[in-house]
Amino acid sequence: MDLSWTGILLIAVGLSMDAFAVAIAAGLALDTVTPRHVFRLGFHFGLFQFMMPIIGWLAGAQLTTHIAGYDHWLAFALLGGVGGKMLWEACGRKEAGGNIDPTRGVMLLTLSVATSIDALAVGLSMAFLGVSVWGPSVVIGVVTATLTAVGVWFGGRIGSRWSRWAEAAGGCVLILIGARLLLGHLWG
Repeated sequence: MDLSWTGILLIAVGLSMDAFAVAIAAGLALDTVTPRHVFRLGFHFGLFQFMMPIIGWLAGAQLTTHIAGYDHWLAFALLGGVGGKMLWEACGRKEAGGNIDPTRGVMLLTLSVATSIDALAVGLSMAFLGVSVWGPSVVIGVVTATLTAVGVWFGGRIGSRWSRWAEAAGGCVLILIGARLLLGHLWG
């Protein structure tokens, strides 16, 4: 069974929407968005979205029983934690250059994992359907990287004008995305 290119593109765009929203929130959190920020976030989000379907496909049915029960909780905890930290920072006293940089270190890794957990499930589904994962994974990674770059740039343009309110909104967006994933899984 093969997926059509239209189907693959629709899957890629659907999986990229969380990364796009998180990228906007990341752009809001930065004092100034540089090409380096755009590249780092786009590259890492795209890489993780590329790798997760492959990992899911390779793991097949074995991983499903271990992660399916709590993957939504993991995504909620990661996004909620990062969003809560952004809200905390927005409400605290600001010093010049005091913003967190979501394009570096543990924060970048956390966001990359949190936005790509759904892609793991897509890879598992492809394994069950007997579909090759390589082509779709490349498309998913490229689409995610592109939308992430657009999102962080857009968030930076908004954030430079709205400062604290923008960072608080970005934190709320992350928490809401996590809550949506959790509630969507719990309520089917």
